[in-house]
Amino acid sequence: MIETHFRKGTQTIKLGISKVVHDLFPDDAFKNSYSIGEGVFCNLVGSQLSVREVKQIEIKLREWVEQDSPIQFIERKDGYYHYQVGDMLIKIIYPAHTTTALADPFTITPYSYGFIIDFGDPSGRNNKPIEPPFMLASAYEKSQRWLSNIGIEFTSDVNNYINSGQSLKLLCLAEAVHEKIISDIADMILQQRRALRVLLIAGPSSSGKTSFAQRISTQLQVNGLKTVSLSLDDYYLSREQIPRDENGKYDFDCLEALDLPLLQEQLVQLINGETIETPIHDFIQSRRAKKTKTMHVGPSEILIIEGIHALNPKLVPTINRNLLFKVYVSALGGLNFDLVNRMPTTEVRMLRRLVRDDRYRGSHPEETLSLWTNVRKGEDKNIFPFQEDADVMFNSNLLYEVNALRPFAETTLNKIRDDSPFYDTKERLMNLLSFFEPVDVDKVPLNSILREFVGDSIYFSY
Repeated sequence: MIETHFRKGTQTIKLGISKVVHDLFPDDAFKNSYSIGEGVFCNLVGSQLSVREVKQIEIKLREWVEQDSPIQFIERKDGYYHYQVGDMLIKIIYPAHTTTALADPFTITPYSYGFIIDFGDPSGRNNKPIEPPFMLASAYEKSQRWLSNIGIEFTSDVNNYINSGQSLKLLCLAEAVHEKIISDIADMILQQRRALRVLLIAGPSSSGKTSFAQRISTQLQVNGLKTVSLSLDDYYLSREQIPRDENGKYDFDCLEALDLPLLQEQLVQLINGETIETPIHDFIQSRRAKKTKTMHVGPSEILIIEGIHALNPKLVPTINRNLLFKVYVSALGGLNFDLVNRMPTTEVRMLRRLVRDDRYRGSHPEETLSLWTNVRKGEDKNIFPFQEDADVMFNSNLLYEVNALRPFAETTLNKIRDDSPFYDTKERLMNLLSFFEPVDVDKVPLNSILREFVGDSIYFSY
């Protein structure tokens, strides 16, 4: 799959929307705030757009596209592509087309105080209007309010902290926010402890869900609610029973790769307080081991299930929803470079995974990048459709993390040769990293989610 944020057709629309909004509202500042699925939430800074005004924007943008309005590439400088669009000079992180005839199809939907511009499926096969994701938007807005409270808006603000010798203060602020939110989620669970029996945690690749699961478990135990962990991985079918995808390859990411009847039966038994023998999957042999694990969930305990399918209602179709508490974990976006340009969430997760796989899993960055397309396809199919069913969302992004990842990521990316098919990806990511002043990770707490990727986490044996 081609990521939305660096499709040239998408970037062409970004140029157009900046031009159109400026022409319609010359006294207001336009902002690309955060990603929503295959789209972006946009707004005017300090001003609310009406439904009628959003409709005006859509009409003018379609006119701009249909008239094949002039776009001139000027230069690439300071990490940006510079374009002349009519009477405006606009700089963007990713390249665009110089003709609107190649712009991506789009829909614009009024939402909250702005609008969502959605690019959907570029092939047009599944290009349905976006359904506003209220939980996701709320999580983003919460992060934006916190950033506003501490006076940080752009990557340059973080760099200023670091360059002025205040990196430790920045680190403490970011980690304190994580600790407070995790504590608040634990309090929500504790308030419902009489009814709840299962805590389900899901998130996309490199979201930090494993560290989150450990930290929420600690918070719960401090308050007298012990946790029992059940691994979905142990319910994998033997290799020959795994369904295949459209290319005839084993689809280990699909829900049907699990022994669902056994899993569902044993979950009911655990909820009812029974003692069971859970399977153990032998990943070397790719089949179930003869050995089992005895498991029981007592009245003062809660079962924790963490995995990509944890939010899928088909996982636990017969269990009363009131017995379940669902958490969606992801790096939901960091800072903007400026009002128009954002650091895409998928790029942050890709950097996390590249660093971790290179340092601790023995995977060359080319191997990690070669798998990324299928990873993203699996997320689109198995994770994102169910995120709005979560009871709470946890933004695992850390304010300073790309600054901290930069030295590690540059070392990893420099292993990609100039003749590699992934050279362009390397250059794209290196350009993004250049916007972040590096920061030393020595003071990062050992329970930080960042430690899951750079090492020395108390939750992992590397």
